[in-house]
Amino acid sequence: MKTPHGRTRAALLAAGRGLALSFASIVGSVTLFVLAAVSIALIPVGIGLLTTPYVLTAVRKHANQRRLLAITWSDVRIPVPYRPFPKDVRSGFTGQVERTTLMLKDPATWRDMRWLLVDMTAGYVVSILAAALMIYPVEGFVLAAGLWRVFTDDRYWYGFVPVDSQATALAAAALGVVIFGIAVLLSERLLHAHFAIARSALAPTHEQELALRVDRLTETRHEAVDTAASELRRIERDLHDGAQARLVAMGMNLGTIEALVEKDPAQAKKLLAMARASSAEALTELRDLVRGIHPPVLAERGLGDAVKALALRMPIGTEVEVELSGRAEAPVESAAYFAVSEILTNAAKHSGADRIWVDLHHGDHMLRISVTDNGKGGASAGSGSGLSGVERRLGTFDGIMAVSSPAGGPTMVTMEIPCELS
Repeated sequence: MKTPHGRTRAALLAAGRGLALSFASIVGSVTLFVLAAVSIALIPVGIGLLTTPYVLTAVRKHANQRRLLAITWSDVRIPVPYRPFPKDVRSGFTGQVERTTLMLKDPATWRDMRWLLVDMTAGYVVSILAAALMIYPVEGFVLAAGLWRVFTDDRYWYGFVPVDSQATALAAAALGVVIFGIAVLLSERLLHAHFAIARSALAPTHEQELALRVDRLTETRHEAVDTAASELRRIERDLHDGAQARLVAMGMNLGTIEALVEKDPAQAKKLLAMARASSAEALTELRDLVRGIHPPVLAERGLGDAVKALALRMPIGTEVEVELSGRAEAPVESAAYFAVSEILTNAAKHSGADRIWVDLHHGDHMLRISVTDNGKGGASAGSGSGLSGVERRLGTFDGIMAVSSPAGGPTMVTMEIPCELS
């Protein structure tokens, strides 16, 4: 239950976000819609074949940014329904033609175009209203403070109050208090309504979502098989090159010790010490290998404490906030743990950040994790990046990942995995 102070702060935050969204709607959506419409119209003359993939990619980034804000600001989940490009898409002009064709055949492209229209109209009105309700009372307070005297030559209206004296200026301030009270009650709801409107335009139909789900499950099943095979090869290689080699060397030393124990006890002692050191190193490597498969702290204390343990080992100051009322299934915990581990490692290596924040919570049958750093930005989930591996790992459990990383930062990686807590 929020306190009055907490509700006011939340309303002010929602108003600020509404103002930012209104700017994105009226500038970003209008610009992209015009560019996309012109580019598609120019396809028959050939120019559009070159420009359309780039413009529609920008539209998708714009829509995905709104999806990310929807889940982080208002807990509204909007599916990402784009069909992936085949791996054998060619480069050059032929590839551009192929990409244009694939994108125009994707129903999600036309839902994006419809959303741009909705966003620049209804979406803009709702978002600017969330901000205006919070800003408009300021005018009433300023009028009451004495600004009404500037308008003595001509009657000034504040709402339905004609302001021409100090008494009417105080009435304007009273109206401002009422509007402010309404803003506190409605700003968060209006922000949520903005994202609900976006979801209604961007989300696929139930049949389309089921078809996409089947395609994604088929793809992630193949990726899970490939990942499991790769992991088995890694374990085999680590065992062969590490612990196994040390154990073989230790066995050879023990054989030599048997031959020397009576002839040269001093040399036998040295070899025993070497064998003891080899056994300790082999045990350490086996423990590290087991920890890489399933960390003991994860098995014993759960995901929250395991991520906190990760944070303690980070060279960058890392804060972890956990709100989990129970534990997810072991495979889900393991996938989430290694996903967070990979993202933290990437941040430490490439972001240039000096602070990282990790948030884990569960709601609406979803485990939600966000990792934010104050680095230089520019992170991408494209093919070949470490984040693409995280995305594949989450996809095995029907999870999703969204990345917001503008140039100059900050970077926020948000992940969702459907699961129940026990």
